[in-house]
Amino acid sequence: MKFAIKCGAAALFATTAISPAMAEIDKTTTFDGPYISIVGGQSGQPSDRRESILFDTDRDGQYDENVLTVAGANAFSPGFCGGSAKGNNAGAGCNNDNDDWEYYARIGADKRMGNFVVGALIEGGRSEATDSVTAFSSTPASYTMTRETDYEVSARLRAGYTPNGGVLFYVTGGGAYAKLDNSFTTTNGANAFADNGKTNAWGYQVGGGAEAMVAQNLSLGVEYMYTSLMDDDYVVNVTQGAAAATNPFLLNGGGTNFNRSDEDFNRHSVRVTASLRF
Repeated sequence: MKFAIKCGAAALFATTAISPAMAEIDKTTTFDGPYISIVGGQSGQPSDRRESILFDTDRDGQYDENVLTVAGANAFSPGFCGGSAKGNNAGAGCNNDNDDWEYYARIGADKRMGNFVVGALIEGGRSEATDSVTAFSSTPASYTMTRETDYEVSARLRAGYTPNGGVLFYVTGGGAYAKLDNSFTTTNGANAFADNGKTNAWGYQVGGGAEAMVAQNLSLGVEYMYTSLMDDDYVVNVTQGAAAATNPFLLNGGGTNFNRSDEDFNRHSVRVTASLRF
């Protein structure tokens, strides 16, 4: 994230410095009309070290039970971590969530009224950041749930101020939809596991940025964006497989369902934009 922030700051400085030198730009007509953009940057996720996996051992749709052994002990007493497992036991630790690049295409239109600008846009693309959570059982064994964006679409409004027509400072916000690609891995080779794979997530985006004209029809900019998606549809179902009937996952209802404790898939983004205006 620090690298992305430095790149973004450098881009803003460069575009702001270049803009005044472009004497041929008619600043009375800038930031007014339709445009298309390409957007790229880096996604960073807030810390979720307290995230865990929840269990529905009687499969009534309520994830409010512990998985208990025949002796009544908590089978997941070793605990959880907000990342992907490095081994089959809690002592091996976990890898941090993976912050990564993101890239989008955008189409929008602005309406300039003096020094004020309002507009709307539609954006599509994806972030390659991944978010994992792991549970450790006393067997020992690890159970990791991972999610990432398959693709994402958002529709936002934006409003801004351009002091002289050369640079626009703006805020933006709106709704977002994503198709999420979920996966599950475990070192438990006895039970059978099934999941529902891709899920739908709805949420919102808010942010702001600055955009500078570097030619009559070309602008460059930098922006910050916060994305929050509600992800509560992914479920892992555990059944007997080759395990004995005394297996902890089977004792309360013949099987157990897994769900993540944190329904929010959130990220912070620093982006660079390039827009062709018509």
